[in-house]
Amino acid sequence: MLSHLHVRDLAIIDAVDVTFGPGLNVITGETGAGKSILVLAIDLLMGGRGRTRPDVVRAGAEAAEIAAVFDVADDPALRRRLEEAGFGGDEELGVQRVVEAKGRGRTYLNGRATSAAVLGEVASGLCDISSQHEHHTLSDPRSHMAFLDMFAGLTGLGADLAAAALALADASRRARGLDADERTRAERLDLVRFQLQEIDAATPLPDEDLALRVERERLRHAERLGNVTGAAEDALYGRDGSICGELAALGASLVDLRALDPALDGPAEAIEAARLSLEDAALSLGRYARSVSVDPARLAEVDERLHLLERLTRKFGGSVASVMEHRERLAAELGRLGSHEELLARALAEKDEALGRAGALARALSARRREAAAELGMAISGELSSLGMGGARVVVDVTPATAADGDLVVDGARLGPDGIDRVEFLIAPNRGEDARPLRRIASGGELSRAMLAVKRVLSGLGPAGTYVFDEVDAGVGGAVAEVIGQKLRQVADHHQVLCITHLPQIAVYADRHFVVRKEALGQRTVSRIEALGEKDRLDEVARMLGGLRVTPRTRAAAAEMLRQAERAVAS
Repeated sequence: MLSHLHVRDLAIIDAVDVTFGPGLNVITGETGAGKSILVLAIDLLMGGRGRTRPDVVRAGAEAAEIAAVFDVADDPALRRRLEEAGFGGDEELGVQRVVEAKGRGRTYLNGRATSAAVLGEVASGLCDISSQHEHHTLSDPRSHMAFLDMFAGLTGLGADLAAAALALADASRRARGLDADERTRAERLDLVRFQLQEIDAATPLPDEDLALRVERERLRHAERLGNVTGAAEDALYGRDGSICGELAALGASLVDLRALDPALDGPAEAIEAARLSLEDAALSLGRYARSVSVDPARLAEVDERLHLLERLTRKFGGSVASVMEHRERLAAELGRLGSHEELLARALAEKDEALGRAGALARALSARRREAAAELGMAISGELSSLGMGGARVVVDVTPATAADGDLVVDGARLGPDGIDRVEFLIAPNRGEDARPLRRIASGGELSRAMLAVKRVLSGLGPAGTYVFDEVDAGVGGAVAEVIGQKLRQVADHHQVLCITHLPQIAVYADRHFVVRKEALGQRTVSRIEALGEKDRLDEVARMLGGLRVTPRTRAAAAEMLRQAERAVAS
């Protein structure tokens, strides 16, 4: 519900603040006073773009500003959309549009900058405008299916179908992906097998490359290593006068001296320990010298093996460990690639299952729609008859949705989130004429009355949003105008209604009555809007009846009209 509207520097409005309430809010005023500018302002707040030209900015102003506060406590779906989009889920929604004279603009939702496109998407359903100049929901066939489903109580079934269609789209996408991957899968499978064979043929061992590098250095320098270590063994232990022999003799000479002076025990023991240690070193050097041999064949074998391992590490990672890890990944991938046909078969089966589930829901939904279509067409036609379009006949046309290449198809019709149907309201304005698309043959006033008929039929359903009617009284008067007023009031029992009218027969049914007046201030013309009390409302209805000159007779007639409207509402 639109609670408060602020408009500044828009067309001939310099500054207007108006507080609306629930029920029927009627706006009247002389032609050209600026009533339709309020509709323009609300359209901008809903993300409208068609009339955001810089020339809507009041002459001499830098920018036009429109701001509003909406009560969305009774619209949990809208609050959920706002919260998911990051604009909060409070029970009040603030919307602001700024249109600059230079052509730029800014948009805000709950104080957060956004785009007009996002505003239009998030605020969808918040306010519905029916006007000769603005976008008509009823002229857009995409909205007709929602009207039919709401009338038939099919929103729950529609939600189930939308979820099933989403699951079907996912399954279909997976199956297509697996099928399209068949050629690349075969190529990849060949590559994986080749690389596995290459690694397995080499059979690398952990840290094998490190051990081979050590062995290669020993083989390359075997002669020198053997000579040096053999000579070291000989010097330490093997020859006459070796170091160990000299140490043994020296130790023996200290034996008698140790008995004379215990202070020599330490040095003597150190010499003996050194001798024993050097003997162990000599034995180790001897074994090493005898183990080292010049072996050109083994050196060539080690070089070849290292070259193989180095080629693998360059190809599959920086070390033998990396090669072995890559081999594990290849083995796992081979398993997955080898089961591709099984995966594809499973994906196709899942797609068929999802198609069967979605198809069954789509057929059920289509059947229910076709059953309800005739009833809805008759109900709207009946409402139009009472609204001065007595010869009009509305047909709710339900046909299979046309399928194109690549679409999911059920019974030859394209299957989408909303089913397999295309729904459009057709109208035959006069008896004997063929029904044709409503958007092509109805005038602005007829569209507004048709929208009123639809809203009357659907009153009490859906969230309590705001309906704006402009030009709903175009070309009618008398009894028909009174019926329009009654039906607007009936719709307003469930939804907030803003109606711009020139007819007193409609204005008398208002819960709140506002008047727009145009006045000259210096060299400028500006519009003002004010809420009317009982006396001023009587004067305004009398003016609408009698023109500029209000007489006691027109005032009495206005009072009687207001009393009759009160009695009609009470009954």
